[in-house]
Amino acid sequence: MTKADLVEQIAEATGLTKKDTAVVVDGFLEAVKQALAQENNIEIRGFGSFKVKHRKARKARNPRTGESVHVPGRLVPTFKPSKELKEMVMEQAPA
Repeated sequence: MTKADLVEQIAEATGLTKKDTAVVVDGFLEAVKQALAQENNIEIRGFGSFKVKHRKARKARNPRTGESVHVPGRLVPTFKPSKELKEMVMEQAPA
């Protein structure tokens, strides 16, 4: 599903115009990006939570040359689905 598909589905469900719905979806996504950029967590009950986790610096190996490489620590965004979302997905999964 693309953002355009999401906008269309929400517009049909709410009766809003696609233009208004696109503004709301863009605003929501921008708010999520800004919160994560400021290292804030976002929890949406019944859906899941977005968090920023710190990955430690580590040593890795270049598979082509076998040379040891230092990988610096970094922040990464993560998503953890809620129990309700997991159950909904499992119900829809083919047997």
